[in-house]
Amino acid sequence: MSTLPVKTKRYINKDWLMSYLFLLPALTFFLIFVLFPMLKGIYISLYDYDISSFTFNGLENYSTLLHDETFHKAMLNTLLIVIVAVPIVIAFSIFVAMAIYKKSEFSRSFYRGVFYLPAVTSVVSVTVVWGWIYHPNYGILNYLTGAVGAEPISWLGDPRTALMAITVILITTSVGQPIILYVASLGNIPTTYIEAAQLDRATPGQIFRKIIWPLLMPTNLYVIVITTINSFQIFALIQLLTSGGPNYATSTVMYRVYEQAFLLGDFGLASSMGVVLAIIIGVISIVQFKYFGSDVEY
Repeated sequence: MSTLPVKTKRYINKDWLMSYLFLLPALTFFLIFVLFPMLKGIYISLYDYDISSFTFNGLENYSTLLHDETFHKAMLNTLLIVIVAVPIVIAFSIFVAMAIYKKSEFSRSFYRGVFYLPAVTSVVSVTVVWGWIYHPNYGILNYLTGAVGAEPISWLGDPRTALMAITVILITTSVGQPIILYVASLGNIPTTYIEAAQLDRATPGQIFRKIIWPLLMPTNLYVIVITTINSFQIFALIQLLTSGGPNYATSTVMYRVYEQAFLLGDFGLASSMGVVLAIIIGVISIVQFKYFGSDVEY
């Protein structure tokens, strides 16, 4: 067997060392601020951990979650938000992107800026604006519905409408990045494919299903996974607008983690909630990669 010259080995080792030196800052950040907190959370979830005690109790915290009705309600609310928000964000983003990607550069930039603005605006500012929109007495939404004879509604104070109202806000703050990504992806699709399909008298629906949608699959995969994770982790909107109320109607798993840890002081049970949520997100992400990533080339 032939062996590499000593000088070649030195170059390979030097490249290997330089590569890891460039990765070191990101890797350090990941280990300190991502991996360590995750492992620490799993560790704490096995203890009865509050201000006065730190006692090992095994899987008792997880057993408690099985019988915790407020956690079940929070999990159901979280799943409803994900099920409603993710398809709407995907469909609306593709619709807007297809409507603007052929326009002039100025028009594309304008629309991208308009839709991306809520994503980069302070969450506090967004909630203040939406709080006034949903205000039962002075809100513009009740003003518009009242113009057609409808009775005023306490959008955030009624258990029947509160979760829907929060989901609408989440959707408006989630479409900015997907629209930008879809506009870029649509611009990279060769026009010859679409022109050839039009010559064969393909309908717009057939062109979308057979050409555009498959070629958007890498973007679809990223947007679906990221939007799903962000929807599962919704917290700030609920904390600032409803505090999980009324009667846990808008409580989510992330808000229950905050409530259990920092309001009730039970860090062990809160950590077990976080672990359960992480497992659910991980399983769903794997399924999404399996289903939507089968035709994606990396």
